[in-house]
Amino acid sequence: MRGGSIAVVGGSIAGCAAALAASRGGADRITVFERADARLRDRGVGIGVHDARYAELRDAGYLADEMPWAPLNRRVWSVGDGAAEHGRTIGTQPFPFRAYNWGSLWSELRRRVPQTATYRAGAKVEAVEQDADGVTVRLADGQRDRFDLVIGADGYRSVVREAMYPGTGAVYAGYIGWRGTSPDVSGLPSDGLDAHNITFPGGHCMAYRIPDGAGGHRLNWVLYTVPPQADGLHPDLRTPTSLPPGRLNAELTEHLRALVTEHFPPFWAAKLLSTPAETTFIQPIYDLDVPHYATDRLVLIGDAASVARPHLGAGSVKALQDATALEAAWVAGDDWKEILEGYHAARGPVGTAMVGLARRMGAAQVESTPDWAAMGQAEFDAWWQEQNNGSDRRSGFGGHSLKPR
Repeated sequence: MRGGSIAVVGGSIAGCAAALAASRGGADRITVFERADARLRDRGVGIGVHDARYAELRDAGYLADEMPWAPLNRRVWSVGDGAAEHGRTIGTQPFPFRAYNWGSLWSELRRRVPQTATYRAGAKVEAVEQDADGVTVRLADGQRDRFDLVIGADGYRSVVREAMYPGTGAVYAGYIGWRGTSPDVSGLPSDGLDAHNITFPGGHCMAYRIPDGAGGHRLNWVLYTVPPQADGLHPDLRTPTSLPPGRLNAELTEHLRALVTEHFPPFWAAKLLSTPAETTFIQPIYDLDVPHYATDRLVLIGDAASVARPHLGAGSVKALQDATALEAAWVAGDDWKEILEGYHAARGPVGTAMVGLARRMGAAQVESTPDWAAMGQAEFDAWWQEQNNGSDRRSGFGGHSLKPR
């Protein structure tokens, strides 16, 4: 099918990929609405892409060798052990991954959005209203525009999803990720070629090196744990939100710093505790899965469609795979109905499977952690196999194949 006017709500990685998919599918007019008026490239958190997934996305034309990345070879799991600088290793896994900086990757994808597409930064979509012939997009400034199809790439607080499934939102999983990036990459074990999981009772922290977007590197880390439940210690996290630098509750921050001081090996405690406050934030963890990725003239992509807990490390990868599947369905379909049905058939079951797997991993790695200190490699391998239902997923972190077609 060729032609048609397309609106993409959301202009981050998922939105840029959706615009590419629509252009390659043959859309006549593409408009991307991004609510942020600041540059998204300033988001410096890390993204991991398994080598096999990278190859698929490169061959599909969504990733390229020139996009800055840092290699990772192994994942090392460790536990604090007295004064041992890096703790004691309890397990290692092959980890053939490429680490990216979110902002740098977005910049490269943004640059690849066709010049024929209109990218409107600072354009907040308040609502979308569909009928039998198309969709009206209403902006916060009162402007309205009409399109044949609207792609919701607007994340876990999606306006487009709300129009499709009123009241269906992301559900708080009961724990948080405390995230940060630090310019201090000095002394990293294995010259920064390993990802490190530092374990403690009730959670773990993953740390790995990423490009800094300026030719150097930064240390990216995320610590998962259940926050204290005392009244007033942290805001109500049940409503989808994030807590950026400057809005972190002081008591919660002190609790997390005390946890690191008590349980982390000296090297990793120093790295986390010296991370600048302006590059740390809280990410509550959520689950979300929708019944169908498309209805009539509305379609969802990335986190707007399903949110899997970050233990898979596949959020951006999943959004890019969604885009390749949408492109394939577009090329194969003769009308909107065929396109959207083909897209859902390719990606809906994958999204549901990802959410389920991520829940199991969250339960095993945060909500009901094992006795990490009692583990060696054999015990670790048995635990890993059990949490993945006996399947061999040693690569982890998004390493499972979720091919769109």
